[in-house]
Amino acid sequence: MKAQASRAAAPAAVKPAAGKNRSLVQLAYETIKERIINLHFLPGQYLNEAAICAQLKLGRTPVHQALQRLHIEGLVDVLPRKGVIVQPDSLAEIMKILDSRVTVEPELARLAARRAAAGEVDADALSRMREAATATEDEDPPDISAFTANDRRFHREVAELSGNPIMSDFARVLHERSTRFWYLNLWQTIDVPATNRQHAEIADAVIAGDEALAAERMRDHICALRGRLERLQRMSPDAFRMPPRR
Repeated sequence: MKAQASRAAAPAAVKPAAGKNRSLVQLAYETIKERIINLHFLPGQYLNEAAICAQLKLGRTPVHQALQRLHIEGLVDVLPRKGVIVQPDSLAEIMKILDSRVTVEPELARLAARRAAAGEVDADALSRMREAATATEDEDPPDISAFTANDRRFHREVAELSGNPIMSDFARVLHERSTRFWYLNLWQTIDVPATNRQHAEIADAVIAGDEALAAERMRDHICALRGRLERLQRMSPDAFRMPPRR
């Protein structure tokens, strides 16, 4: 697999999606966030607000407010008299993020299974979650961007089924930060069949309304990712060096 597959191609200028009433702040937030997650903006890179405004064809106010929100979520840091820098996540930080995910996401899966058993979610929502579980299983070789996008989609579907938007939003922030680290360091360990199998087991447990099993399978899934990270560190201690700032 080619190394450059770990980084998405430079996106074009932003155009608001037709038929969607998204504010300019939300548009700026989503676009800048995706460019950080997909490594268009690298960890440690200084961001120039004026340049971003020109790239996105947006005014300074929505871009500034979007960066403030990304600062709260831990994706950028605002340095006095220096500007905005893309926050680099250390290995220790990512371990803490994964430990947090192990606490939060099994509970979301458990709640989703409980609501499924109680008939509180419709069949279409369950079907979307199940389809997302293995949406990339037939791709060979796997498309890195498609795989990560679908992984985020699956976890988002499970979270939405939980009926707990506060916990779901917290899980989203954690997952997005770990996805960026995956793009940077873990893409070479990709195992699509294993990931899809784990996703399918989670989805099936949720659909069956088995709270304990759904939580257990989600916990196993995240712990497997943590284990891959630990093995890669042992095999290649230099694998987690951050790219130079530009």
